[in-house]
Amino acid sequence: MSGRLKLLTSEAWRSLGANLSTTVAATLTVLISMFLLGLFIAFGTWMDSWSTHVKSELIVKIYFAPNATRVEKDTLARQLEQNPNVLPNGITYVSKEQALADMKRRLPALVAGVAYNPLPDSLQVKPKRGELIDTLYKSIVTPSLPPGVSKVQDAKQKSHAILRVAHYIDVFFILAAGVLLVASVLLISNTIRLSIFSRRREIEVMKLVGATNWFVRGPFMLEGLFCGLVGAFFAIFFLVIGKEAVLPSIVPRLTSDPNVHAWGFPLISLVIVAVGLAIGGVGSGITMRRFLKI
Repeated sequence: MSGRLKLLTSEAWRSLGANLSTTVAATLTVLISMFLLGLFIAFGTWMDSWSTHVKSELIVKIYFAPNATRVEKDTLARQLEQNPNVLPNGITYVSKEQALADMKRRLPALVAGVAYNPLPDSLQVKPKRGELIDTLYKSIVTPSLPPGVSKVQDAKQKSHAILRVAHYIDVFFILAAGVLLVASVLLISNTIRLSIFSRRREIEVMKLVGATNWFVRGPFMLEGLFCGLVGAFFAIFFLVIGKEAVLPSIVPRLTSDPNVHAWGFPLISLVIVAVGLAIGGVGSGITMRRFLKI
């Protein structure tokens, strides 16, 4: 069995060398496709994690009027606790003094020299899920603002804009990777087709001397798998370089939250290798079915 495998491998290697230009083109296309696929998986899973984090941070801020009474504030807080859209224990009362202290800590230049505290008391309300922020906001302001409330504010416009941009980027990467995956399959198919054409007389002789279909098809299948595997490994190599050289300077500028992360690199590499082998196998299989009549 090992002798047969060695013979199949040598035949596949010889055929790849005979069609070197198409082999290189197919492998490079797989490389680019797998590189983009790796970027898409890493970027897409990071964006999904980041969007989940953004949604978890969404809050509705309820600002009280200066003349709001304690009864009005407590009544509103109790009503919100019964609201099905509010996260349990997701209501935080922020006094005007605490709000000013937070502002001094975050933006000291903005409040420097302020003679009095212009900030109101407020409630910060977290929705049960980020997608419910619109529903929560409407349940508070409809049909009118609660007694003692001067303004209700949420961050849905900002979050929606950010998530919309992320969605467009995801779609672009999916389309680009899809186009290159198809191109990879077609180029591998073309490589195998040229190999079949150049070795058609050998195939006829092998069949005449009793070679099995598996023995005839084996080298061509190995050719496709080789192109897919080599392209995938080179894609992983360049992804490692990019990961070590580029990510350390980019990620800290985007977010420092440890809960925001992409899939682990070993898992992404495993997916890339599996997809690369699948592309090679599919490309070989399509071509053998169409052109290898045995």
